[in-house]
Amino acid sequence: MSFPPISDYLSQFEIAMENREGQMLANLLSHRDGHTTNKRLLIENAEDDVQEFLPSPWDTLIANHLRSVVHVLVHSNYISAVEYQNQVVCAFLKLFQAMKDENWTLPVLLTMLLDLRVISLQADLQTHGAAGNSQVVSTNWKHLEKAAENLMNCFRVCASDTRAHADVSKRWGMLGIVNQLFKIYFKINKLNLCKPLIRAIDQSPMRDQFTLSDRVTFSYFNGRKCLLESDFKLADKFLTFAFSNCPPDSTKNLRLILVYLVPTGMMLGKMPTVSSLEKHNLGQYIPLRNAVVEGNVKKIDRAIAEDEEFFVYYGVFLILERLKIIAFRNLFKRVVSVLNTHQVPIDALVAALAAQDLAEEIDKDEVECLLANLIYDNYIKGYISHQHQKLVISKQNPFPKLATFL
Repeated sequence: MSFPPISDYLSQFEIAMENREGQMLANLLSHRDGHTTNKRLLIENAEDDVQEFLPSPWDTLIANHLRSVVHVLVHSNYISAVEYQNQVVCAFLKLFQAMKDENWTLPVLLTMLLDLRVISLQADLQTHGAAGNSQVVSTNWKHLEKAAENLMNCFRVCASDTRAHADVSKRWGMLGIVNQLFKIYFKINKLNLCKPLIRAIDQSPMRDQFTLSDRVTFSYFNGRKCLLESDFKLADKFLTFAFSNCPPDSTKNLRLILVYLVPTGMMLGKMPTVSSLEKHNLGQYIPLRNAVVEGNVKKIDRAIAEDEEFFVYYGVFLILERLKIIAFRNLFKRVVSVLNTHQVPIDALVAALAAQDLAEEIDKDEVECLLANLIYDNYIKGYISHQHQKLVISKQNPFPKLATFL
């Protein structure tokens, strides 16, 4: 099979720059474009060839791009590849910043930053001897942290372009960069760094005008952050927006959103249907969902233990542990429904727990303590009559909807 010469590739650069075709130029500098399969472009010293077509600093920039591609595809050396990719980004940022009142090269910047993040991740994995295994746990993400620094530099350039007219403002690139930074910060477990970025987007006049795909991604990560901070209402808002606006054919993304939306909803008392969980291949949640509805704490423990690896990998394990308090509430609500009285003997609640083989683990004193916590946290409206050994609940709405106080 014959491959076109480097002159053809460079001629496309000339055309893209002459016609101000940002997406075409972005493709020519992307690690995911078809030109990376052209063996005649896999050269490590292309400056002389590039100089015949394009001026400095484009010659060095393109040569470093090709070097980065060579080190990925030929040598499988991501550590060297990321060094060249960092140089590509830094060189382009200077060009980008010098372009006043124009933003047609935004696709180029966003493409370079996406490649930088992906290659940096692989470089760190290669450093840990786990190339290709994105599930590796580490506390040393040197290359990703360096990538985050470069992304922040790019973000500042975009965010500071306040004088340009909206049509040509570089601020349109802010959210795309923020989403890449979110992916890095979640990976390296530095969520505190997300806060100023969220504030910058929230205060931007373009907040609701960014592309829908970027807003969906932003809402997804925002929802995950709120879930980890136990702000379930806000998490539900963001994740519901992401799920509702995600393309219906993006089954992988829909499932990923639901991984976090399902436990968020359950914490607010919104139980998913079994059919919806089956539809999105989330059978891991079905036993858990049924146990919470039933109010069976033992079954919750078994359901979490059975798919512990899944829940730990997605970072929801500790959140699911908190479903036990809702299960206790649901169980006590069922006891009240059966007895049909607002003065519930504590012995009846102990008996309900005994039916779940919890009597040996939770005695009457511990049940009173559990009830006290449920009342204090507004899961139950009422009080404990220790003298009469009864739970006295409000005659009106003794079990308020979770969404009203969580």
